[in-house]
Amino acid sequence: MGFWKKAAVNSLVFIALAYFMAPSFYVHSLWTAFWASIILGIVNFLIKPVLSILSFPITILTFGLFSFVINGFMLYLTSWLIGPGFHFTSYGTAFLVALIMSVVHMFLSRDDAR
Repeated sequence: MGFWKKAAVNSLVFIALAYFMAPSFYVHSLWTAFWASIILGIVNFLIKPVLSILSFPITILTFGLFSFVINGFMLYLTSWLIGPGFHFTSYGTAFLVALIMSVVHMFLSRDDAR
């Protein structure tokens, strides 16, 4: 899946999750969700590889589950960069959104492989 398709899917997932998790996850508008997905892509490109290398021993120790913690941190960092239009009330909410987004992307990438 290309960058722009992934950004569009992330935007729709952000809007849907903000609706279902209303008090703990807030997205101001569709454009804010779109910009957040672009910023998330940039953050994942620049910072996530460094964190993945640094956390490799604990990732191996937890059988790869620590990567969800890193994904939650990337979302939390994105919310900090975007500002008040894209907000999580806690890291736990960011972790849950990262987990749901991972499941959504797993299903979408499975369909791309066919």
